[in-house]
Amino acid sequence: MSKQIADLTPLLNIMEKLRDPDNGCPWDKAQDFKSIVPFTIEEAYEVADTIERMALDELPDELGDLLFQVVFYCQLGKEQGLFDFEAVISRICNKLTRRHPHVFDGLAATTTSEIKQNWEALKAEERSKRQLNSVLDDIPLSLPALSRSIKIQKRVARVGFDWAELEPVVAKIHEEIDEVLYEVQQETIEPKKVQDEMGDLLFAVVNLARHLGVEPEQALRQANQKFERRFRGVEAYAQADGRAMTEHSLAELDGYWDKVKQDEANK
Repeated sequence: MSKQIADLTPLLNIMEKLRDPDNGCPWDKAQDFKSIVPFTIEEAYEVADTIERMALDELPDELGDLLFQVVFYCQLGKEQGLFDFEAVISRICNKLTRRHPHVFDGLAATTTSEIKQNWEALKAEERSKRQLNSVLDDIPLSLPALSRSIKIQKRVARVGFDWAELEPVVAKIHEEIDEVLYEVQQETIEPKKVQDEMGDLLFAVVNLARHLGVEPEQALRQANQKFERRFRGVEAYAQADGRAMTEHSLAELDGYWDKVKQDEANK
């Protein structure tokens, strides 16, 4: 049984009607490229959260919300005579075809390593054509800080600016911890210096994650979820004790924390 490709025309028409100068939605009409960026980021995170929770029945809805963001930008571009949805589709098709010569042009590439090398060479060529001379030129400033850190580190590693061994990576973290502690132990603490040193420490930790093959954004998200789950368990123990959280000592709350961890281990 043949399958029809989904027709995007109804969605494009809805977007156009929402932006209609006379009869459109006041909120949608008030938006511009910059104003909807936070919503785009939020929708992308909601897609990631759905996948993280493996709530795949919710994924079509979340992907639809994210697709709507793309359609919104295309409508804005169309109104200003810059581009439309067809131009976006055409460009991504051309880019994917160009960056996969081993699939579309018969270029020999049988291993993941060879494919990655070809991919990076093509991207470097594209950056050169756009007069982006630094390997760091096209890393988006709007990326979450952890994601941008690892992207920066991966880029500079490609040109040899990287440690080959794990030992200096770990040593750098200890060095940055010492520098943070030095600043907070001064008679007069300068918040700006503390912030600078904390930034260096976080950057060094991201570097360790990269060397270990760990995605820092995902690792921290999982750590957040684990802490939240365990803290809710602490709240449950405190409630069962008949006292408010604030009426417990830290030692008591730590004891509940240990109980929660033991409960998890026994499952």
